Amino acid sequence: MPALAVAEALRERGAEVSFVTARGRGGTGLAAAEGYPERSIPLRGFQRRPTPRNLAVLAMAFLAVPRSLAALRRAHADVVVTGGGYMAGPVAVAGVLTRRPVVAMEADSHLGLANRIIAPFATRVALAWPLRKRAGKKYLVAGRPVRRSVLRATRTSGRRMFGIPPDATVVLVVGGSQGARSLNIAAVEAFGPEPPFHVIHVAGPTQVDDVRALLDGRQSARYRLEAYLDDLPEALAAADLVVSRSGGSVFELAAIGRPSILVPYPYATADHQTANARWLADAGAAVLLPDADCTGERLRALVGALLSDRRRLEAMAESARAMGKPDAADRIAEAVLEVART
Repeated sequence: MPALAVAEALRERGAEVSFVTARGRGGTGLAAAEGYPERSIPLRGFQRRPTPRNLAVLAMAFLAVPRSLAALRRAHADVVVTGGGYMAGPVAVAGVLTRRPVVAMEADSHLGLANRIIAPFATRVALAWPLRKRAGKKYLVAGRPVRRSVLRATRTSGRRMFGIPPDATVVLVVGGSQGARSLNIAAVEAFGPEPPFHVIHVAGPTQVDDVRALLDGRQSARYRLEAYLDDLPEALAAADLVVSRSGGSVFELAAIGRPSILVPYPYATADHQTANARWLADAGAAVLLPDADCTGERLRALVGALLSDRRRLEAMAESARAMGKPDAADRIAEAVLEVART
C-alpha cells in the first residue's frame, strides 16, 4: 500500500500521521493495524453505468466532505496527502476548503479519475511514472512507494521463514491480493503437484479452495499453497523468479531486483497492467506473458528456459535493480514536509 509506505517515511522523520479511509473497502483497518489513527467514512465508488445506486453514492460523497472536514480538524492536519481512489476526492475538497495544502499521489501508469480532478487544486502531485502533459514544478516523478518490510527482507531471511534450503531454486506465483484464476490454473498445470523446484503459490483467499481441488490432495513438500501471505515480502526475497500480475508490485520487484514473468490483468483500467509489465520487459527485467497465452504448457516452458539460463536470470535481476526506485517513499515524504513548511 503506497500510502503506508509514505506514512512510514513521514513517521521516521517525526511527523504525526493519521488516515481517513472508506468504510468497508478492502484497505480499511490496515493503517490502524500499523498503529496509525484511522477514521473510516461511509463511501462507495460510482458504477460506470447509469444506475439508481449512483444517487445513493452521490449523497454519500456529499456527506463525506463534512466528515472529512471533521477528521482533518481532529487530526490537526497541516497537509492532506491523497492516494487516489474515490475517498481521495472528499478529503481533497476538505483540504482545499480549509486552505490546507494537498499532495496527491498517483501509483499507476495513468492518472486516475480522482487525481485528474484533484491535480489542478493540488500543491504537488507525486507520480510513479512520467506522464504526458504532467510536467513542471508541481509534478514529482518519484516512483511508486515501497514499504520498508519489502526492502529489509533478504534471501536468507525469506528462505528461513519458509523452511527452504539456501541452495534450492524457488519460484513464487502470486496473482495479487484476490488471486488470478488464469494464473492459478496455469501454475497448477505447469508445476503441480511435484515440481522439480520449490514453488510458493499464493492463490488468493477466494480461489484457494478451487486451486486445492485442482491439486486433488497431491500436494508435495515442494509445492506450498497459500491463500494469502502477511509475510509476502519474505516470499519475494526468497524467490529466484516471480510469476505474477503486474499491478503496483512491479515496483517491489524492481526495488529488490527480482526477475519476473508478468501476466497483466487484461481488464485493468486503461490497461495499465500491460504498461507496467512493458516497463520492466522493455528494460530486460521481465518477460511479458499475455493472459490469453498463460497456459500451463507455456508457463512451464518459460520458467524452465529462464531457470536453466542462470546468466540471463542474473542479468534480468540487475536490470530490475537498475529500474528500481527504493527511495520513492522518502522523496514523497520530503516533498510533503516541504509543503508543510511553506
